[in-house]
Amino acid sequence: MTHKNLDSRCKARAKSGKPCRAAATAGGLCYFHANPNKASELGRIGGRRKRFLAAENADPLPKLENATAVRDAVTQLVADVYAGRVNSRVAANLAPLLNLQLRAIETTDLEQRLIRVEKLLAKVDAGDRARDRHDQTKKQETSDEEDRVWSPPPVEKTPDVELE
Repeated sequence: MTHKNLDSRCKARAKSGKPCRAAATAGGLCYFHANPNKASELGRIGGRRKRFLAAENADPLPKLENATAVRDAVTQLVADVYAGRVNSRVAANLAPLLNLQLRAIETTDLEQRLIRVEKLLAKVDAGDRARDRHDQTKKQETSDEEDRVWSPPPVEKTPDVELE
């Protein structure tokens, strides 16, 4: 740095202990070192501007107990962002939560459907087994009758006669 550049820098030190690198005003200090309360005042103003009033301006979320309710909530959220009632950052933070809720609902619905299918299959299987037992009993009875009907008659022994 040249000597001229050193004179144009603030003479104060930063909180870190290093020299302030901001441009100096006529008094030899930068604007914020010359006006120490100005930085916190500007920070408060910026903080107020960034504050999100989502709870005050937007309608409360409905109960998200099914996929249709989640879809309706997303639709309302998009409309609120578009109308300026909800900050886009708030909506961006809600989006993954709504997606998580939707996945949980879908999983729960699939589990319930699977349970119903398994119960139906158990009933069908029990009916099939009962029918199989009945059919097997009938088949055995039929087989016994067939054995009785078709069994050859007993053979009578004829005396051995010798022919002369």
